[in-house]
Amino acid sequence: MITFAHPQLLWLLALLPVVALLRSRRGARAAVGYASTDALRAIGRTTRSRIGMLLPYLRLPAAALMIVALARPQSSQASTSVKASGVDIMLALDVSGSMGALDLTLDGEPADRLAVTKSVVSKFIDQRPNDRMGLIAFAGGPYLVSPLTLDHDWVDRNLARVQLGTLEDGTAIGSGLSAAVNRLRSSDAHTKIVVLLTDGVNNAGKVQPALAAEAAAALGIKVYTIGVGTPGKAPMPVTDENGRRRIVMAETDVDEKTLQEIATKTGGEFFRATDTASLEAIYAQIDALEKTTREVSRYERHDEKFIWALLPALALIAAELLLSSTVLRRVP
Repeated sequence: MITFAHPQLLWLLALLPVVALLRSRRGARAAVGYASTDALRAIGRTTRSRIGMLLPYLRLPAAALMIVALARPQSSQASTSVKASGVDIMLALDVSGSMGALDLTLDGEPADRLAVTKSVVSKFIDQRPNDRMGLIAFAGGPYLVSPLTLDHDWVDRNLARVQLGTLEDGTAIGSGLSAAVNRLRSSDAHTKIVVLLTDGVNNAGKVQPALAAEAAAALGIKVYTIGVGTPGKAPMPVTDENGRRRIVMAETDVDEKTLQEIATKTGGEFFRATDTASLEAIYAQIDALEKTTREVSRYERHDEKFIWALLPALALIAAELLLSSTVLRRVP
């Protein structure tokens, strides 16, 4: 790409037509200087004489090229590289049956805990475009929804496919955390984080939450834990023996003590969300706590090209001087 170091000088080009106009009004310059032109009129009509009258006009393109040279045309090459933020985040999401409780709202309408959580988590993913993200879902056991990746569209699409009832029911908090930690174990990121959300008590899986927390702490992985759902009873959809769906009030319980211990042991924090607004605020707070930075390196190179305008200008001036002193010389 061609740029100019001093583009404002190009405005001088607008003066050249004015100079040409003033020059033409003065009439053609005499090819031969003599007291009386009557005797030499025939000489003035010769081809050489007429060409000689055009010599001064070589100065206009020469001046234009000189102005362009003064503006310093340059060819520019630029490149920008962005270094990754150095933050890897695994999201561990409870998909046990109790996540179907209808005690939260989405767009002003009653919604189950999983639907609301998926909406909030999706926004959290979109707000951190420079971080690698991965997703683990767990109920009676864990399963990998998405590995760590910068392709957040991929994570979002797989998050949208997460549904209740795809796993054996239960709440395997320890196994879910262990699976997330295992995904971060080989990461060379400067900061490694697990955000674990659940609405229950660990009652399944082969790994105890305390053991999984110790492993996370040993690997330098920080765990933020979130307990979601209203305390006490919550409306829960159930299907009876005849296939009819109805709503019952079911007891729900979040093991806040265990979640607090996991967070404390790993240097994270425990949060309690009892409605949609508080859940959104929690993910926003985690986003603010774990700021990411980008290293942007920009390289620019400018090659001066003024010589391509200067040389033709000098050539035109030299041509005028040479011709006016030789074959197109004026006779005094």
